[in-house]
Amino acid sequence: MAILSIQSHVVYGYAGNTAAVFPLQRLGREVWAVNTVEFSNHTGYGAWRGKVLEPSLAEELVAGIADRGVLAHCEAVLSGYMGDAGVGRAVIGAVQKVKAANPKAVYCCDPVMGDVGRGFYVHADIPAMFKTEVIPCADITTPNQFELEALTELDTGTLANARKAIDQLHAAGPRVVLVTSYREKGGIENHIEMLASDGSSCYRIRTPELPIGPGMAGSGDVTTSLFLSRYLETGNVRDTLELTAGSIFGIMDATYKAQSRELRTIQAQGEIVKPSNTFTAEKL
Repeated sequence: MAILSIQSHVVYGYAGNTAAVFPLQRLGREVWAVNTVEFSNHTGYGAWRGKVLEPSLAEELVAGIADRGVLAHCEAVLSGYMGDAGVGRAVIGAVQKVKAANPKAVYCCDPVMGDVGRGFYVHADIPAMFKTEVIPCADITTPNQFELEALTELDTGTLANARKAIDQLHAAGPRVVLVTSYREKGGIENHIEMLASDGSSCYRIRTPELPIGPGMAGSGDVTTSLFLSRYLETGNVRDTLELTAGSIFGIMDATYKAQSRELRTIQAQGEIVKPSNTFTAEKL
């Protein structure tokens, strides 16, 4: 079985498919990668070369895969940074094709739009498209806290409001919601949390927050890929959250120790398969 990953691509560094594909492969997944942009490097550097690819290219590539008669062997579609709303609609079309061939396939949407401190860094039409068109098609969605607030128009500074926002996303369609980074107002300093819910139970997990410098990219892409793969493996949100937290902390720790501006995913690949740190999820 394979995962169809439709995301951005950078030549240098790690973001989008460059960040997501290797962790999936390291966990034994076959990956069919479709790129939505081709950039020299991620935009956190402030300057880059390349372009957003035409939505028709993504549609053509997926059609070509369908021509091979292999879509029934696709167990999940994963999407991230889209570039423009046309790409989002191409993703929806791909999901529809995959689910027609394999009704058990799941769609995992990372609604990449922005982050705390940076604000939005996508085209103005992207947030509304996620909210009204893409999220309702998703089985799993993995916003960060900024994106959770953008999708729900709720201030999630309190845990109670964060849970309301998660419930609102469940009501829109996804049966599983992962908030990839969460900070509660007045929470424990120098720590960061993730929240995960399957609609009946919600869990929180907390790890130390490493002082990674500004401009880092790709950690959300890696987190989503790990979460999707582990969820396909376990079918259990709590177990998936604990495995994901251990792996991403290990990768971030290796990145911090190397004082690298790019994720040390290759160097820390052992953390993907068998995390050296264990964190326990708390049921809320």
